[in-house]
Amino acid sequence: MSDLAAGTTGRSLAADLVMLTKPRIISLLLVTTAAPMYIAGSPSWVTVLVVMVGGYLMAGGANAVNMYIDQDIDDRMARTRLRPIPGGRMTPRAVLAFGLALAVGATWLLAWSVNVLTAALALGGFYFYIFIYTRWLKRTTPQNIVIGGAAGAFPPLVGWAATTGTVDLTAIYLFLIVFYWTPPHFWALALLKQADYGRAGVPMAPVIWGERETMDQMLWYTLLLIALTVLPVTYGAFGLVYLASALALGGALLWGVLRMRRSTPWTGAAWWVYKYSLLYLALLFVAMAVDVKV
Repeated sequence: MSDLAAGTTGRSLAADLVMLTKPRIISLLLVTTAAPMYIAGSPSWVTVLVVMVGGYLMAGGANAVNMYIDQDIDDRMARTRLRPIPGGRMTPRAVLAFGLALAVGATWLLAWSVNVLTAALALGGFYFYIFIYTRWLKRTTPQNIVIGGAAGAFPPLVGWAATTGTVDLTAIYLFLIVFYWTPPHFWALALLKQADYGRAGVPMAPVIWGERETMDQMLWYTLLLIALTVLPVTYGAFGLVYLASALALGGALLWGVLRMRRSTPWTGAAWWVYKYSLLYLALLFVAMAVDVKV
């Protein structure tokens, strides 16, 4: 209890622990973990449940450690200053211990209940997010989210390995789809929160490149993403149901990015792109799972 702020109640502590894991962000990661499991085969509900729990614990642990590392800048940003550390409700040591405990528990659960490859891939995503993105890239280059975004692309590999025990070409494509989806998704938010990042000294793309160049980069990554989503169809991994879904969903995302570039002011259109991109990725992975089962 010495690591908690005075006056912390059991209810508020539970709420803070949940906040540390960033459940809203993890919900999308779990979709991109579960769908590949059904694309790759027919896993039992027990395996799916274990992977979901393990995936949540691992991602939640990474998010908690991220908040420990970013404690010096979180109180400078409006959207992060209410987190447990800058809010004075938990000490940095308690947050770090919580994050590491979740990661250790997730590694043991996945290795013991599923397979070692699944645990290793999940742990690889944890380390990539903490050391490559948070510790290295985030504060040094506007390309931070491009390279560091690979951390969020590990869940499809985790799900695939949980069902098959291996990683093949289709799994790599799923990884790349999330990888190329991340820049247009995150930069839409970064455009809206650029003042926050500027105050915190974080070199996000809009702060360094400016708004127009960031929007241009979002357009190029969206075009690459749409092309990439079609490629698995060319060698038979997916069929017409997925192809139609990928083109329709991608077309809507492209329309949103183009509308944002033309709009004055562009803030409303940027919010639409950010929120739709979340739905886009979830529906795209659901379409994959549906396609292979029909």
